[in-house]
Amino acid sequence: MGINKDGEELYVIDPATGTRTSAIDDRLAQDVASLVDEFETTETSRWVKLDPTGAPFVPVPIYYDNRPLGEFNSLMDSEEFENFEGLSIGEMLHRGLLVAMNGHGSPSADFRTGHIPYIKVSDIRAGQVNINPTNRVPRIVAERFWKGEESGLKAYDLITPIRTSKNIGEFAVIMPGQEQVVLTKEMLILRAGKEAPFDNFYLLWALTLKAVRRQWERIVFMQTNREDVGSRYLEITLPVPPSRAAADAYSKAFREYYLGIEKLRGSFLEYLSTDDRHHVFMSTVEVDEPETEEGGPEEPSD
Repeated sequence: MGINKDGEELYVIDPATGTRTSAIDDRLAQDVASLVDEFETTETSRWVKLDPTGAPFVPVPIYYDNRPLGEFNSLMDSEEFENFEGLSIGEMLHRGLLVAMNGHGSPSADFRTGHIPYIKVSDIRAGQVNINPTNRVPRIVAERFWKGEESGLKAYDLITPIRTSKNIGEFAVIMPGQEQVVLTKEMLILRAGKEAPFDNFYLLWALTLKAVRRQWERIVFMQTNREDVGSRYLEITLPVPPSRAAADAYSKAFREYYLGIEKLRGSFLEYLSTDDRHHVFMSTVEVDEPETEEGGPEEPSD
């Protein structure tokens, strides 16, 4: 709206010379003028119909940006996706095609003295869950956040931050051996449901499509100074394949990549289990570490 990030006037840049012109770059004013004076929409403006049910209006302009959905619809109209169905995450949950969970909770720093990994949003990077050995909690604390003896996570579950992160919508894979972790509450976990004609590898393939990834931009709002999606992630729309065979064919590269990683991880962890001279922490501990008399994990000896 004619103001740059420093609060100064924002000028139109001449694309031919790369220099500023004397014209103020106020596209907001141009959009309003088009809507009010000419009754015409632009690429970045539109009329929004009031909800006849009386639902409250969401006063966030980006939420009404139809361009991400336009990109997805164009994808679905292509010949390649002729037999696919576009469904929102909410619809897929209702049909039993997906299972969704939230993270367990956020133990305070003074509880991080055990051996069960605590995963924060910053630990989700490049499709992987990076376990930080300095952030671990005792099993009794983990079970309190799990509300039981198990985390509820399964191998190859998909997780993404849904608050306080620039990586909202970027999914990582829980690898075998990483299931027993405490996930911070600002996480969303997705897996293929019993009625799904696809597995988690296809789900990851679909979630990483640019036409799907782009949709997250319109549902991420700022909550004070932190990004947040609330329940709006239910509006993300995915392509649902016509059959399991089609799903497996499309997601073959993803399946081979993560199964290949798991094979290499298994060999590497087997080596580490036979040589205790290395400090490498890649998976959760299968057997509880010995506890001290105070109930905490015993300090390892050198």
